Amino acid sequence: MRDRWQSSSVLLTVDLVILTLREDRLHVLLVERGHEPYQGAFALPGGFLRDRSEDILAAAARELSEEAGLDAGTLHLEQLGIYGDPGRDPRGRVVSVAHLAIAPRLPEPVAGTDAADARWTPVDQVLDTSVPLAFDHLRIVSDGVDRARAKLESTALATAFCGPTFTLSELQQVYEAVWDTRLDARNFYRKVQGVPGFVNPAGPVRKTEGGRPARLFHAGPTTVLYPPMVRPDRTEGGEDL
Repeated sequence: MRDRWQSSSVLLTVDLVILTLREDRLHVLLVERGHEPYQGAFALPGGFLRDRSEDILAAAARELSEEAGLDAGTLHLEQLGIYGDPGRDPRGRVVSVAHLAIAPRLPEPVAGTDAADARWTPVDQVLDTSVPLAFDHLRIVSDGVDRARAKLESTALATAFCGPTFTLSELQQVYEAVWDTRLDARNFYRKVQGVPGFVNPAGPVRKTEGGRPARLFHAGPTTVLYPPMVRPDRTEGGEDL
């Protein structure tokens, strides 16, 4: 007789790469783990599915609310990838469905029920390992940042980092923070306004810190940018978008 098939014991979690701009720098939300494994270490917010009937996207939305006090319906949320290398979690075979969340200038976080602390951390400090992360969360953050950088070229994702209305200077700050490079303002404005439906005028002007008026815009209906906003080649010092 053939051996009776038995299902393997695999646990499923969701992890969240939540990105925002603070002081013109790209930040990611980290939580300090309040229990083992990796107690005291920083990690991405997330957790196990509540039960076998919970939808994965619903679990991600729930963790956004519980860990960061954020409403998934008010921000950009997309599935980033699946991470299931054996040994990635000392508790057993744990597969994570990671999600990328983006929202404009989020407030100070409050730690969830199973976290000792929560804080916004500059992305560059995570990527250069100045802030070490538990599990394989460095890889997940790196993938999330790479996804955001790539999508800024071909989609209107940059507007998800902005409020309902914004200046072109504020939109440029998004590109500079996410791409980690300086851009020529005149060239940037020309490229943005050369993509039909990327941004639309939003009425009155806003005074900048220097007292000069700046036109306000809001996100337009276009989601795919053509021509794309090409990221400059930092190794060659390129400035063309």
